[in-house]
Amino acid sequence: MEAKDYLQSVGTEVSNDFVKHRSILSLEEYLNLFMQDPRRQARNAAQYLLDVMEHFGTEQVPFPTGNIRRFKLFDAPFGSPAERVAGQEEVQNAIYRGIGNFVRTGRVNKLILLHGPNGSAKSSLVHALQGAMEAYSHLPQGALYKVTWVFPSEKLIKGSIGFGERMGAEGELATFAHLEPEAIDVLLACELRDPPIFLVPKEQRRALLRDALKERGYGDGSAGEFILSESLLTGELCHKCRRIYTALLGAYRGDYLKVLRHVRVERFYLSRRYQVGAVTVEPQMSVDAAYHQVTADRTQANLPAALQSVVLFEPHGALVNASRGLIEYSDLLKRPLEAFKYLLGFSETGEVPLDHLVLQLDEVLIASSNEKHLNAFKELPDFTSFKGRIELVRVPYLRRWRVEREIYDAQITSTSVGKHVAPHATELAARWAVLTRLKKPIPDRYTPEVKEVVDHLGPAEKLHLYQDGTAPERLTTTQAKELRRARTDLYDESDAYPNYEGRSGASAREIKTALFNAAQSPDFRCLNAQAVLEELEALCRDKSVYEFLQQEVVDGFHDHEEFVRRVEAEYLDAVDAEVRESMGLVSEAQYRELIERYVQTVSHWVKGEKMRNRVTGELVKPDEGRMAELESIVMPRGEDPEDFRRSTIAQIGAHKLDHPDAQMDYAHIFPELFRRLRDHFFEERKRVIRRNQENILKSLSDERKGLSTREQAQVESTLKTMHDRYGYCEHCAKDSITFLMRKRYA
Repeated sequence: MEAKDYLQSVGTEVSNDFVKHRSILSLEEYLNLFMQDPRRQARNAAQYLLDVMEHFGTEQVPFPTGNIRRFKLFDAPFGSPAERVAGQEEVQNAIYRGIGNFVRTGRVNKLILLHGPNGSAKSSLVHALQGAMEAYSHLPQGALYKVTWVFPSEKLIKGSIGFGERMGAEGELATFAHLEPEAIDVLLACELRDPPIFLVPKEQRRALLRDALKERGYGDGSAGEFILSESLLTGELCHKCRRIYTALLGAYRGDYLKVLRHVRVERFYLSRRYQVGAVTVEPQMSVDAAYHQVTADRTQANLPAALQSVVLFEPHGALVNASRGLIEYSDLLKRPLEAFKYLLGFSETGEVPLDHLVLQLDEVLIASSNEKHLNAFKELPDFTSFKGRIELVRVPYLRRWRVEREIYDAQITSTSVGKHVAPHATELAARWAVLTRLKKPIPDRYTPEVKEVVDHLGPAEKLHLYQDGTAPERLTTTQAKELRRARTDLYDESDAYPNYEGRSGASAREIKTALFNAAQSPDFRCLNAQAVLEELEALCRDKSVYEFLQQEVVDGFHDHEEFVRRVEAEYLDAVDAEVRESMGLVSEAQYRELIERYVQTVSHWVKGEKMRNRVTGELVKPDEGRMAELESIVMPRGEDPEDFRRSTIAQIGAHKLDHPDAQMDYAHIFPELFRRLRDHFFEERKRVIRRNQENILKSLSDERKGLSTREQAQVESTLKTMHDRYGYCEHCAKDSITFLMRKRYA
């Protein structure tokens, strides 16, 4: 295809999209659009943002305190995977509640302040909101319109022919909105992007809004499904647009319809890059809004005579750019107080007074701050004035390692680091990061049944309790059940304290830096767990750089060097299990069959019923010896066998109540039993396993010739399973098995 043909085809598509999206309208055409769906065009910034959050949908996700709502826009379906916000569902719901309160109040009357430690995703949350708003504004249901003033050439105003249906009854143009560019002398855009409905006088506008909403089934705008905002009911044109409107009305001797000929309604799209309704303000000393005089600018010499004697001012700045959208004040409290004191009035009234005019703005205000600056701000006398106008939303570090790992998996890829990312590399880093953030529980806050268990709960045990509800193996079934019940209280325990859990520890930024550094290790062909462990050990030595490393060790908590050894041990457990499973010495089906038989036997024992012998077909009592044999392997030490059996059946009953239509998956219900069963079997076959691992290392080195055909087949089968099931390549498989052999099988 030639360039000319290509450009013509692109031009046709752009022109069709322009018409399809109704990018330029007259006021009459806009009002017809308004009548079709008044709700869309009667939204203020808060209602628009609420619709954005609801548009992308929600889902229920597991959480330590029970299932919680997650807003899918934070999965960044409109952007790259790296923009996704992992976790932080509590914060998402707090933001949604705050925006909902603005909608119910009818105006944005507070600033939402996200506060938390550095690197806890405060800015990422806001950027996701802005990205969602930008994507939504390109959809039909997200269409936004603004006012632009059109002034055609003098020749056209005096009369011409050939404009067909756009001519008025007296041969004049009914609208200048659709004039060709060469017929226009001046276009004056509204910097505040005033809603076109503001061109309808206030009294008539109120009646129009309520009648249109009522006709479409939204009530009268005062209650029910849709609430009319104060900005739509009482708002006025901006200073510049009001002066233009007044001057034209005077020039046309009060002919309102002739004034409206000069109105062009333009669709606009929110954009963070171009600062249109989605603006981020970094810490700075300057004021966030200003203006300059339009009529003093020689480039505006073509203004009509009616406006040349009118003083027009054009506002500009971050506040103006964010009008009808969202503005973020990044690290707000790093600014001097005087630099943002105007927010006191603006957050409550939506108005910013300047020297010659007052800006009336419709936008959502969100700011961020770290805890140190917030605590210092609370000590200032002016804080009492601010606190009623600020909605505080805490954004702590994540405390579930699988969610933390999602951050690294999205950004630490083979493309970004330039080499294969081995299994468990990001997982190991995520576990260590979360361990650094956990605090020792306060046992006195719990009932006597669980108080002692909580007092002896270690950081690694707390890590797994938060993630999966897994209780320590050392506990009896009753103790484990009580601890799981207390999980919600443990998770929320320190929320009321200034030094809450998740306030300190390693940030995701620091961990990402460690992972990128590990990827540059010359000792390994892949980014593997060994390289990550070396970087974490190096990080622990920089106590003067990282404040969280200076914390006092309390019963194992904040012992960051020990955490490195702990995650190494868990990594070795995982690799050991994967290598053993890949060898195929025992199939998963055999474990399932053993557990299934045990459950059937226990079920009859609990009910006091006989069961049919599989061989003879006779009804016999449940085999105590068979139950005891398996219980000696899978039952926690010190557990009473009868209590263990009844607890097993109770767990199955609870699972059936929660999942009535699901098939019985014993591996999901009893993961600890399956793991203990596997470990017991492989402990007995340790010598065989060690020999097979040695054969794998020989095969991956120059000693392959020493293997028999059967041994080589076993090696190839194991490596293939490790690759297909777990994602190991030849290099990281060798590294992992070598590390495992040195640590566990030497």
